[in-house]
Amino acid sequence: MKTFLAKKENVQQKWHLIDADGQVLGRLAVKAATLIRGRHKASYTPSVDTGDFVVVINAGKVALTGKKETQNEYMTFSGFVGGESYRSTPQMRAHQPEFIIMHAVKGMLPKNRIAAKMLTKLRVFAGPEHTHTAQNPVPVAI
Repeated sequence: MKTFLAKKENVQQKWHLIDADGQVLGRLAVKAATLIRGRHKASYTPSVDTGDFVVVINAGKVALTGKKETQNEYMTFSGFVGGESYRSTPQMRAHQPEFIIMHAVKGMLPKNRIAAKMLTKLRVFAGPEHTHTAQNPVPVAI
């Protein structure tokens, strides 16, 4: 019996919808990363992008456990000397709630060129409306 290796042109990609309202950030990010990588499929191949598209809504209502709400900080760097700036989680919720989920999912993907392409299949929206209703995303229970 031969080992099956998926090919890029034979991959059937689906759309999944995750509602982040009240969900724990880490568990949501694990589920999203698994769907984006394609680990849930029998045809999973590490060197081929076999994953699906994921739409996350209500990103501003994601829950953090423990003291992470007050202790987490997100760092950005401008590239210049002394160009570091930090934002706390409440500040990020107010300005960029999508970034919190994007940052968590990105950390759970492999650190290679394929992961950069995989991350483009994650669509995060702060509110309950999204622009991908035409793709008929299937709701996913976490």
